[in-house]
Amino acid sequence: MDDNKEIEKLQRRIERIKKHLSELGEMRPGSLSTQYNVCGNPTCRCKRPDNPIRHRPYYQISYTRGGKSKTEFVKSEDVEKVRLQLRNYHTFKELTDEWVDVSLAIAHLRKKE
Repeated sequence: MDDNKEIEKLQRRIERIKKHLSELGEMRPGSLSTQYNVCGNPTCRCKRPDNPIRHRPYYQISYTRGGKSKTEFVKSEDVEKVRLQLRNYHTFKELTDEWVDVSLAIAHLRKKE
């Protein structure tokens, strides 16, 4: 395949990446974790030495932005929304990395001309 056709193919890929990026919804970086609590009641089930049963799960999202690490609580009813935002961010990162790779490939092909 000659370089011009390859460049055109790569440029079409960039346009598809841009379209996909424009369709992404809300996003956020980080990771979501499920935590279980131990209370202060010494006779509670969560304090059993043989088989402790911790209290309900709660959720936290942790991320670093602007060089600062943050952790936030997430309400149970918001967990699915947050998971979608995390997936969107992951997709965003993958697509922008691919865009850079494709752009570099175009630059190398043009350099050969």
